[in-house]
Amino acid sequence: MDIEYIYAAGDRICSDAQGQWLFSAPCCDHGVALEKYDLTLVPDHQVRLVILPESQSGGLSSGRGLRQLLSESEEQQFPLLSRAAQVVTWSRDHSYCPRCGGGLVHHQQDLAKECEACGLIQYPRISPCIITLVIRGEYCLLAQGIRFTEPRYSTLAGFIEAGESAEDALAREVREEVGVEVTNIRYHCSQSWPFPHSFMLGFFADYLSGEIVPEPGEIVDARWFHYSELKDTPIPPGFTISRHLIDAFLDECEAD
Repeated sequence: MDIEYIYAAGDRICSDAQGQWLFSAPCCDHGVALEKYDLTLVPDHQVRLVILPESQSGGLSSGRGLRQLLSESEEQQFPLLSRAAQVVTWSRDHSYCPRCGGGLVHHQQDLAKECEACGLIQYPRISPCIITLVIRGEYCLLAQGIRFTEPRYSTLAGFIEAGESAEDALAREVREEVGVEVTNIRYHCSQSWPFPHSFMLGFFADYLSGEIVPEPGEIVDARWFHYSELKDTPIPPGFTISRHLIDAFLDECEAD
């Protein structure tokens, strides 16, 4: 069975001059690899991740950012590229055991690392998050976060804390970020999000009460947008789960 390869150098996915990052044949000396991982998601598509020293990446470039690679990739490639990016980040950040400080080595069977001293096994980190589009009739609530370097309105999101359900986390995050209460929470879709290791659970929620009050230090602006405004509003790119939620809302409104 044919095997395809993904290469990483440092903490970045490598690509060639044309932006190709999934290779049908080896293009670097695997003998110099720092680590190798099996990224196969389906049995009939075998994929290997090869992490190289920066000095051994050959003709490959690590100049393209992950967001650019994701935006240029076909939709069915998103899960694989996301998986590769998350494993690269995990591999870089997990060299020592968090329990005893011993060195971690590649696990022989699993996509994991094992402590040579105490035997603790470390798997790639996954951080569950909620992301939601709050709806009020023909309007939806979008916000501009403090981290955006350019104007862009997106859905609300946040990490699920220990002991919380996804629904409880959603209500808390919306309350904290914009000061409103929601009801009728309903699941829509999910997405593995490699910035750096999130698993996004996407929901719709209906507005219940309250006035919008942006959270200081987190939200620059938040407001209600009529669905007819969305095509002229700077919103997230098509490969994001935020955009999937917005597009689903827009399609439903236009169909009515």
